[in-house]
Amino acid sequence: MAQMTMIQAIKDAMRVELARDPNVLLFGEDVGHVGGVFRATEGLQGEFGEDRVFDTPLAESAIGGLAVGMATQGFRPIAEIQFVGFIYEALDQICVQAARMRYRSGGRYQAPITFRTPIGGGVKAAELHTDPLEGLLVQTPGIKVVYPSNPYDAKGLLISAIRDNDPVFFLEHLNLYRSFRAEVPEGEYTVEIGKANVVREGKDVTVVTYGAMVHTSLKAAEELEKSGVSVEVIDLRTLMPLDIDTIVESVKKTNRVVVVQEAQKTSGVAAEVIAQINEKAILHLEAPVLRIAPPDTVYPFAQIEDQWLPNPARIVSGIRKVLDF
Repeated sequence: MAQMTMIQAIKDAMRVELARDPNVLLFGEDVGHVGGVFRATEGLQGEFGEDRVFDTPLAESAIGGLAVGMATQGFRPIAEIQFVGFIYEALDQICVQAARMRYRSGGRYQAPITFRTPIGGGVKAAELHTDPLEGLLVQTPGIKVVYPSNPYDAKGLLISAIRDNDPVFFLEHLNLYRSFRAEVPEGEYTVEIGKANVVREGKDVTVVTYGAMVHTSLKAAEELEKSGVSVEVIDLRTLMPLDIDTIVESVKKTNRVVVVQEAQKTSGVAAEVIAQINEKAILHLEAPVLRIAPPDTVYPFAQIEDQWLPNPARIVSGIRKVLDF
């Protein structure tokens, strides 16, 4: 196995699929010669040519429209939206055209598109560059939403996304791109879309989370372990479809749950997780499920984002609250 950062694992996944399937195409703003603003596509145009890896105009609506059109003609586009805050210009193409393609055509056409975009805070980026917008996508029927927390999952899930016959929105947390390395198999392998991962076993309380908050939650779990509290941490990996079965099995064991998300509190992934726990496992709960999330404000300017984002201390406090209920 090789030691890779997440950005290296993502690039390796695209290289694997470009080499394996001639119908895979990669395009977006500056993804060609420049290699992307974060160098996620660096070298791929030189390796596979300008017909398969190419730049687009600075127009997200055009990127989305091109992806939809090419998908109906048998291609498997990987369309990069340069920053998550720019998806608004392409929401019609993503959430209306791609998401409904199979339904509205009676199965005649499919939309095997992978939309990739950087997301997530803690990097002091400019306004509109890190807004946590996964909730917009999760509520759209027909789109799968993937949000990995580590290099191994990133590569395996991206390969699965590219091979999927449904549109997949693949979210890449900016703060995880180069923050650490992990062992990643060379060549091809897949991680199942729709399957969560128990990244830390525990018996007293379950923390359900995703993306960078997995690492923040693990820090909180390590802190609580010093006082004898055993915390189980579940990495959702896929936000849609949601793996409620893994969550319910953990609830049956721990009987207490805290859900952590980086997005604003109201109507997000955490709210959906809590609703499904109440529907399927409420009799196993010994305390209400608690959310740890930022306030319902616009994403703040860089000077105060550290105060806005959840941190280990806030998660520790939330866990103690459900334990003391």
